[in-house]
Amino acid sequence: MAGELPRSPNVFHPTKPSAVGSRNSLAQEGRSQKEEYERLINEEADKVLNVVQTKLPKEVLQQLEVMGGLKEKLYNYVNQNYQNMFNRYVVTSEDEMVKKIRGFIDKEEQKQLARYTPKEIAEMLDQIGGADKFNTGEIEKSIVNMYGHLQGHVQRGLNDLENETNALLRQKTDVGAFIRGENAYSIVKCSFKDNAGKPKTVSDVKLSINILDSELISPIFQYQATVEYIIKEQISKTVTEMIDKEIELYQDELVDEGKEELTDTEMMFEKIKRVPDFTDDESENEGSKRYTFMAKSLVDKIEGLRAEIDPEEFDPLNIRENIKKIVDMENIRNRGFNTAINNLTSILDTSKMGYQYVENLKGARELVLREYEDTDVDILPDERYSIRLKYFDSSQLIKLREAYDKQMNAFQQEITHVWDVVEVVYQSNKKSFAVNDYEDLAKKVKGKIKKTIKDVTGDPLYEEQEKAWNEILRIREEDTDVEKLNQTYLYEKDLLKKMLKKATEKVRVIFGYQNPKTRVVIDDRLTFLKREFDDFDYLINPYHVQPGLLLDVDITSIKRKKYTLNSMANVLNEFLNGISKGFQDAAFASFKRRRSTVRDDINQSFSSEPAHTEYAEKLTSAPAEDAAPKGKADVTPSRRKKVNLDELRDM
Repeated sequence: MAGELPRSPNVFHPTKPSAVGSRNSLAQEGRSQKEEYERLINEEADKVLNVVQTKLPKEVLQQLEVMGGLKEKLYNYVNQNYQNMFNRYVVTSEDEMVKKIRGFIDKEEQKQLARYTPKEIAEMLDQIGGADKFNTGEIEKSIVNMYGHLQGHVQRGLNDLENETNALLRQKTDVGAFIRGENAYSIVKCSFKDNAGKPKTVSDVKLSINILDSELISPIFQYQATVEYIIKEQISKTVTEMIDKEIELYQDELVDEGKEELTDTEMMFEKIKRVPDFTDDESENEGSKRYTFMAKSLVDKIEGLRAEIDPEEFDPLNIRENIKKIVDMENIRNRGFNTAINNLTSILDTSKMGYQYVENLKGARELVLREYEDTDVDILPDERYSIRLKYFDSSQLIKLREAYDKQMNAFQQEITHVWDVVEVVYQSNKKSFAVNDYEDLAKKVKGKIKKTIKDVTGDPLYEEQEKAWNEILRIREEDTDVEKLNQTYLYEKDLLKKMLKKATEKVRVIFGYQNPKTRVVIDDRLTFLKREFDDFDYLINPYHVQPGLLLDVDITSIKRKKYTLNSMANVLNEFLNGISKGFQDAAFASFKRRRSTVRDDINQSFSSEPAHTEYAEKLTSAPAEDAAPKGKADVTPSRRKKVNLDELRDM
């Protein structure tokens, strides 16, 4: 076979393998292409002929055979079409191969030419704009942005389809229409209720989402945060990352030595043990490890320095002003909140959810968005929304909880007062010497009960016993310390609502269908307190909010249309995916190799000895000082590279 290969590409022959113009190839390894070709054509012609003979009547077949054999005609037809297709395939393959080879040669030639670029051209490019002006970074960023926008549009379409499908399957509107499963944990409150003006056709929805500090992709700082606090936060983040690297290298060592990996609890203890290697509590000692990254003299200079400096004290040459300028250039203070705002507004724009009112309270870290500028519900359309985005820290939440407690006590005081007023009016409007209710009947038979029952048994009268049940709600259990620190006020709210309801019923019993001035005044007061208390109950309880970002959405939508509801669902899910890392279980997010792959119980041992991990044995066992070396010593260099704090201190 090798001897038959022509030695020159100029050899032309119709049958020699791999010659120019040949129909045979060395790749066929002695196969007869002509026989295979004729067999293929005959088989296809026979198939067509069998179909024709089966389907057509004999009279038609006789007429078809007048001008010659039908089989020969089919053979020629199939042969001609096969030749056309094969020739086109060969031509196309050759063209594509030529293009690829030509492109490959061009690339190689360009590489060779680039190696020998004259020095003058490189100097000229450097003089024009420098090396940073002639890179592909901006083009790569543009391509990434294009693909990101494309993926966003595709994802938005899929979200629309998913929400519409879920709505059709449910045939109702519920919380699941807003937030999908992976973000459901972030909901603080979601309430559906009928609109006060149009209860049959329009519904009001309130949705509150709390994104914790630990879940934010870009951390948020208050505008009033000091420069010292921001720098210490960055140092703490760096220390944590260095400890994580140390633990990762330690895990690799254990795996290489054939030992078991650390469990999640052991890993946490290992991290805690390594904290003193990077920092300590000696804030007054200049040589303390806490001042490795930033000297104590610099930390003292920026103590108490906030976002703004008094113009009379501002000096551009001072150390603290320059440190503040460096921190401000990094934009650490405003980056997180501005990212959240840009994310929310861009999603609203692309989702065709326009807004006419924006109030960005940058100093307070609060954003107010409304679809319409007006706030009068009587003139607003039935499809509308408003969004409030605010960042809360611990001190703000403490103040909010104090105000919430005061407002709750005020409502309790006012509702109890109107309850007493209604009770007095009710008692004063009773008919004398008549049984109007159960209390009158009990007073009437009190003497007989005492003589016939209580004097015989010796038990105290009902009126002499201490009454613990208010007959409105069941007796409440005493709060624990945890419940006192996290007041829900569910019992108090339910009690006050039922007191208002019972007071309204008493007024109806007293006056019936009459409307004197007294009834009008009491009804107005009860209606006012009920409306205000419902609005207060509609708000978020600050005891349920943790430090972080709070997204408060109020939506009004037509029940049969639900356009704003469906559109806002996509906006909220995209917003959460854009700014939140979501809930992460450390047990599943940090492992590299499952410990279940190394188990002692696979051997089905029935030993009663308790199983101890190597880490536990290491902690419980005492160090052997005089122990003699056993076995072979491993002198290979360790893979663990501990961070040298002395080098960082020199930097």
